[in-house]
Amino acid sequence: MTITIYGIKSCSTMKKAFTKLDALNVSYEFHDYKNKASTKRSIQRWVNELGIDKVLNKRGTTWRKLEDSQKQAADANVDAAIDLLVENTSMIKRPMVEGQCDDKTQGQPVLLCGFNEDEFNTNFS
Repeated sequence: MTITIYGIKSCSTMKKAFTKLDALNVSYEFHDYKNKASTKRSIQRWVNELGIDKVLNKRGTTWRKLEDSQKQAADANVDAAIDLLVENTSMIKRPMVEGQCDDKTQGQPVLLCGFNEDEFNTNFS
């Protein structure tokens, strides 16, 4: 099982995800946006699979601090939204969990956005 969890260590939702993965004995690699940005390619893949509305966190302070013109551009054009996410990884909904979970999913890739305990149980227990 190879899992990468993307986010910011101090985020309370991330802490819930770490606690749950630890309780399920799932080993994971943590990718901290504060230390290393995600690539445009990764973000584009997430948006293609999950949709921009799932990946882009409009409830956070980073989104609220954007200029109205930036928000309008992101709302009107997915590519503009992806560019904003590349520049402001704190606007990516957390956690983003990606990888292979051989036992539960027969080797199929897993991509989860946000912490949902039922989804974690289904995919990792």
